[in-house]
Amino acid sequence: MNITAKTKICMVIGDPVEHSLSPRMHNAGYEALHIDGHYVYVGCHVDVNHIEDFVKGIRAMGIRGVSCTLPHKLAVMPYLDEIDDIAQKIGAVNTIVNENGKLIGSNTDWLGILEPLQQVTDLPGKRVAVLGAGGAARAAAYAVTSQHANLMIFNRTKEKAEKLASEFDGKAYALDDYEAIKSADIIINTTSVGLKNENETPLPKKYIIKNHIVFDVVYSAHPTQIITDAKEKEAKTITGIEMLLHQGFAQFNLFTGHDAPKDAMRKALV
Repeated sequence: MNITAKTKICMVIGDPVEHSLSPRMHNAGYEALHIDGHYVYVGCHVDVNHIEDFVKGIRAMGIRGVSCTLPHKLAVMPYLDEIDDIAQKIGAVNTIVNENGKLIGSNTDWLGILEPLQQVTDLPGKRVAVLGAGGAARAAAYAVTSQHANLMIFNRTKEKAEKLASEFDGKAYALDDYEAIKSADIIINTTSVGLKNENETPLPKKYIIKNHIVFDVVYSAHPTQIITDAKEKEAKTITGIEMLLHQGFAQFNLFTGHDAPKDAMRKALV
């Protein structure tokens, strides 16, 4: 890298953040386009209780772009100057762009879900079971309903599922309503199950069938249990690496103005 005093800083924030592969992915993109003297991407651990101070730091330091992971996607929103329409609808921000001191919040997570799905199936009319009701679930709900799929929200706390389903014209179920999940065409796991323990799964293997498409937004060095089970059942699978890549491609463009060098960024991860 050719870092100088003119190099613009981009970063990912989280709590924790040490596991993030975003620096590897973005810096590989900068190198591939020979703009690594103009941009550098780092990770930054930020306590959610200090998020207001951090946003002040973005302005003070002239940080160009920020990727927000848990638990900051909601916490940053009150401190930004502008939030685009899609991020407002989703109710979460995963991308902050500093335009000459004006902080603009966006959401690219939905593209990280939509684009990998569109590579393997047509979404209109499909029954999509989203497991979970948090920020990633909101992005998934927006993604699939934007393509006229039928949304089903499954959550441990059914009241949260009902709230999210009502916002996106879907139906709500308890997380353990496995027969209803089995009836879906596509299953998207947005829960944290499998993040810390790869042997845990939100869906018993017997409820996965060959005709399913199973998408786990959790990414790790090894396949999560739900992905392993789906492969054994010969179902189509999409791993969290695909979500990371596709939302990252969109962020790369927002931060730099350049189209993402997709092959180089994928190679850095895979």
